[in-house]
Amino acid sequence: MLSLVLPKGSLEKATLDLFDSADLAVLRASERDYHATIDDPRIDRVRILRPQEIPTYVERGIFDLGITGRDAITEAQSDVVSLGELQYSKATANPVRIVLAVPQNAPWRTVEDLPEGVRISTEYPELTERFFAERGVKASVIRSYGATEAKVPDIVDAIVDLTETGSSLRKNGLRILDTLMTSYTELITNAAAYADADKRAAMEDIALLLQGVLRARGQVLLKLNVAAGKLDAVTAMLPAMSSPTVTALAAGDMNAVETVVPKRGVNRLIPALKAAGAQDILEIPISKIVE
Repeated sequence: MLSLVLPKGSLEKATLDLFDSADLAVLRASERDYHATIDDPRIDRVRILRPQEIPTYVERGIFDLGITGRDAITEAQSDVVSLGELQYSKATANPVRIVLAVPQNAPWRTVEDLPEGVRISTEYPELTERFFAERGVKASVIRSYGATEAKVPDIVDAIVDLTETGSSLRKNGLRILDTLMTSYTELITNAAAYADADKRAAMEDIALLLQGVLRARGQVLLKLNVAAGKLDAVTAMLPAMSSPTVTALAAGDMNAVETVVPKRGVNRLIPALKAAGAQDILEIPISKIVE
């Protein structure tokens, strides 16, 4: 039913891991294969291509569904329908930024300080041209085809590039002068596919599964037993998506309690719960959370 295009490059591994966790494992002959399959009746064709190309291919209906960054959509000025942000990137759950970076020792402190004709290397020439035009700065924008940071300062004066943590820029002696945009990964389709009721239902199913995986990341399920007299003290310690689920056990004055909590800090929470009277504590991984 659906043709799907996934991003190659920096987002590739994180995207494939996400689909695998959503029980939509992407199968291909090798890591270099651009053709893939997913054993699901809702998806009959899968390609893996550069994220910069994906908005155009989806807009033109070559693919029904794609994953790419808002930065690529903005650069291509593609008219696509967003099915929502997928809050993951190469290494974190944080958005990436498209930034203007200059040498650490450069005298410029604002965009307006840049000299007329300043040379900018970037893989985002359209976005960069618009950014400088809006600020009245005349810049010479040169398209980059990779290794953008290596071109400063002998080839260009500054760069516009994507960063997640800023560590690569710092390693190359650059500092951020301004941020052009913040970008999350997005699930996108086109107007024609979205208007098809069957395709739309299939796409919404896939979006639900992917979002469920992302919501579950960093969360665990805690299950424990506690005596009635200590129930209030124990439940007061528990964060929950709504409130802890409490069930009276058939025998005695014991209650079963379960709740979803952040994985971060659970190593401190479990001993505290034990000290407060909880027993038979189980920590269980969560694959998906569908609200």
